Amino acid sequence: MDFVGVWRVKPDARSGGLIERRERLARDEFFEQYYFQNRPVIITGAFDFWPARKLWGFGYLRERCGDCEVEVQFGRESDENYEINQPSHKRMMRFADYVDLVARSGPTNDFYMTANNTSHNRAALAALWADVPVIAEYLDGESADNGFFWMGPAGTRTPFHHDLTNNFMAQVVGRKRIKLVPLSDTAQMANHLHCYSQVDGAAIDYERFPSMRHVQLIECTLSPGELLFLPIGWWHYVEGLDASVTMTYTNFLHANEFARRYDTYHEL
Repeated sequence: MDFVGVWRVKPDARSGGLIERRERLARDEFFEQYYFQNRPVIITGAFDFWPARKLWGFGYLRERCGDCEVEVQFGRESDENYEINQPSHKRMMRFADYVDLVARSGPTNDFYMTANNTSHNRAALAALWADVPVIAEYLDGESADNGFFWMGPAGTRTPFHHDLTNNFMAQVVGRKRIKLVPLSDTAQMANHLHCYSQVDGAAIDYERFPSMRHVQLIECTLSPGELLFLPIGWWHYVEGLDASVTMTYTNFLHANEFARRYDTYHEL
């Protein structure tokens, strides 16, 4: 077994924990030991075969889809609830112009292309999907939900929240820092609306939120070529350490549709 550490229960959030890393994890073991047990894992080597691993750089992306019109979120820095209010931050622009903006930008969370922009961008950037063929060991290639494209500068942030599905996060370009809290600690997470927390993952205020002292806080850095499994219900905060491109997936080979059972799903 190849790993740098295993996830462990810790009584003090600040003492942390490690996520297991597994090289080319076999399908049955992934589903039996992680998917069905609601345990995160980082899988290495799972998408080394992707053309995107060698091709995706600013020049290639600009040349391949530069004239396409894409949807991006802007003005996030001026809105502390930028994720909840994301529909009001949408703007259309040429993809080449966005690539150039990311390439020359310093660290900022003011603009970001995320999964919330996918309804438009999946079609606009369709030419890129050939570079990220299905990871058939774990995912359903016949599903219409064949991936979500994220791109932004260093400094982009996704606030603490939990998803209503299991997720894969495939890091293609750049690195991201992720903080995770297990589903079992939901009662401690200051959940104030739908699936969002009031806790600022960038600088946790233990005085304002003393319950955070008792959660099992786990932190990892996801590097290019690594695939993170985020189990359903696990709280996570994500921060771009570099200009980055990420693909995320929900089309697993086993059942992954739970949104309709979530009572407050339609509040947003």
